[in-house]
Amino acid sequence: MSETVLYDLTDGVATITLNRPDGMNSLTSEMKEALVATVQRAAGAAEVRAVLITGAGRAFCAGQDLREHGDNLAAGKGLDGTVERHYNPLITAITTMPKPVVAAVNGVAAGAGASLAFAADLVVAADTAKFATAFTGIGLAPDSGMSWTLQRLVGRAKATELLLLGTPVKAAEALELGLVNRVVPADELAPAAVELARRLASGPTISYHAVKTALDYAATHDLPSSLQKEAELQELCEKTTDHRNATEAFLKKQQPTFQGR
Repeated sequence: MSETVLYDLTDGVATITLNRPDGMNSLTSEMKEALVATVQRAAGAAEVRAVLITGAGRAFCAGQDLREHGDNLAAGKGLDGTVERHYNPLITAITTMPKPVVAAVNGVAAGAGASLAFAADLVVAADTAKFATAFTGIGLAPDSGMSWTLQRLVGRAKATELLLLGTPVKAAEALELGLVNRVVPADELAPAAVELARRLASGPTISYHAVKTALDYAATHDLPSSLQKEAELQELCEKTTDHRNATEAFLKKQQPTFQGR
């Protein structure tokens, strides 16, 4: 465990908190390694049924720690392999885990920090939150999946604008664009995000995973192939205890209880 990345498991919800508030939760090498390991831990833990990612202090995540990056440039290390070693495994772990991921964006989300939020399945933002792509501002290309996620969230034209110009997007505009699912007052963010994560944790997690799989597949395949993938996923879900119990509960006009199996 690391002091810069906190982990808590309560009621089936794994809460991962970026905990470097004095640095706006900007990502050092040590913090990135801890974050990748923590997300992978949550992804692989059977007792975890939903994941909540947030930041401590006034920022969600300001992206790469540029002081450390500057030191690497001065030492001739360049990017020091961080995209392949840290950012790619992090986004892969978030987007492929067989359980829903909620991002609670409490403040600035910039660069890789914005990518982290965009990779989540659902995003709840404080009304004080702000998103910025930030990459071109320091002469870099997008990373952490932003070239993939952003255009799927807002469309190619708007994604191009946001990436080229790097203009920050406030919470209200982020909601209009579809970057986030919900905006709440800052002092209501934590309870709202926890309530959402607990709702997901009590739901049919295998079904949720099927939804994520179907959407990812359909994004890059034609309709006939997507129809076949849906059929395969339905066959998988039909065999679950959750489906059978929920169907029985529906017929009895009762509320179903999901077990995640």
